[in-house]
Amino acid sequence: MSKVWKFGRDVDTDQIIASQYLLLPNVEEMKQYTFESLDPGFADRVSPGDLVVASENFGCGSSREQAPSVLKALGVKAVIAGSFARIFYRNSINIGLPVIVCRDLYDHVENGDEADLDLSAGTVTAGGRTFACTKLPEYMQQILNQGGLIASLNKED
Repeated sequence: MSKVWKFGRDVDTDQIIASQYLLLPNVEEMKQYTFESLDPGFADRVSPGDLVVASENFGCGSSREQAPSVLKALGVKAVIAGSFARIFYRNSINIGLPVIVCRDLYDHVENGDEADLDLSAGTVTAGGRTFACTKLPEYMQQILNQGGLIASLNKED
């Protein structure tokens, strides 16, 4: 089971990692500031394998790749939302962070709840209920298992 970190609607990339931290030399140094404006101390409390659950339009705003990268660097297992901004979704797949569309989950979990994500089945179980999510195609699961699109393409060389 994974701990749920719940965020609202229209969480933009500047709320995930504020622009002033993009000046830091690498994602490892940036990750401590993840969600600083929404949940100060998030980076200190999140654990590897935890899930970020959000409402609609997660990752809107600028196209910064650092937004999904800091979540992955903190060990977030996946982001599950009602919908995603297209560029955030693509950047997440590129770096190997699972992003799952699950329209019904948000209204049935709270911060700190536990949930179990089954990527292969395309389901999330929380509070004794199982929610159907977008099931990723096998090729996309393989890309994620290899660490993202870039890593997958590098392995083909």
